[in-house]
Amino acid sequence: MSVPIGPLHPALKEPLRIKLEAEGERVINAEVDLGYVHRGIEKAMVGKTWQDAIYLSSRVCGICSGIHNMNFVETLEEIVEVDLPERAKYLRVIINELDRIQSHLIGNMAVALGIEHETLALWMLDIREDAMNLIEEITGHRAILDWARLGGVRLDVDPDVLQSIPEKLENLQEKNNRYKRMFESGPVALRTKGIGYMSKKEAEQATGPIARASGVKFDWRFEHPTYQELDFSSIYREGGDVLARTVQRFEEINQSIELIEKVLDKIEPGPVREYPEMIEGEAEHRGEAPRGELTYYVKTDEEGKIKDATIRTPSVLNVQACVDYMMGGAPTIADAVAIYESVDPCIACLER
Repeated sequence: MSVPIGPLHPALKEPLRIKLEAEGERVINAEVDLGYVHRGIEKAMVGKTWQDAIYLSSRVCGICSGIHNMNFVETLEEIVEVDLPERAKYLRVIINELDRIQSHLIGNMAVALGIEHETLALWMLDIREDAMNLIEEITGHRAILDWARLGGVRLDVDPDVLQSIPEKLENLQEKNNRYKRMFESGPVALRTKGIGYMSKKEAEQATGPIARASGVKFDWRFEHPTYQELDFSSIYREGGDVLARTVQRFEEINQSIELIEKVLDKIEPGPVREYPEMIEGEAEHRGEAPRGELTYYVKTDEEGKIKDATIRTPSVLNVQACVDYMMGGAPTIADAVAIYESVDPCIACLER
């Protein structure tokens, strides 16, 4: 029989439809149906100056606004070949990692809802507020950040705010480890272990923590010059199931905290922005969004306006990997919901 999930469903953060083919309760095939929230952001950028288009990049997604904003700006910076102030580079890392923390927590919250553990879901939303509050203290915004600018960042940060970060992150990390242990043992582990398995070979068609949870040892932060200064190494797991993908995000939260602490040890007072003029050119830039590889291609004309823009988001790969490799063979239809949530898809990004 055919069983639809969505486009509206209590477990879905955003609208899409998953069409399951089942024999009894066992899922034998799946197909995804998109198109419910398409906005045409790439087309809307064309003809605009970077000062206008940057606001569109920040609004591709409300969950990972920071990395979209930063990737767009870093693509433009490859065109103008500007050298950033050291302080601006490190401030970008702080915001990027705080954005990753809150995104991973809302992803794991969705998994908890998918297995009907509402209490655990609300606990994760509670500690997500700690990261959101820090983001607001630094940027002035909670969701749509508009923080990175061509040549640096929009504003400097008060030293007292930077000094307060380690203590607040220590509290967040303590709770994060507690909830990680809850997932790794007891009824939650029994509910998620062995469900939605994806092999390492199959995971090469996915990206981000989803691929790393199946043993793929790659992260686009390896290629970023600022992260290369921070002795960065990838975290990965071999489980390849719902449990592994969820625990992977918990562990990456701890890694993000460590990266922020390293930056705070290095950051020095100084300027936070250069002011280059936009020129004609084109560039392609890849960064590691919370969900994986985020690619921006931007072409500008002789007036410095956007002539072409293309965005490829990680959920393009991860949603397809979910229906191709994870859903088939799910023991129950309820497991299919948990599998989908474990991929942490972002439909706003996917249908930009």
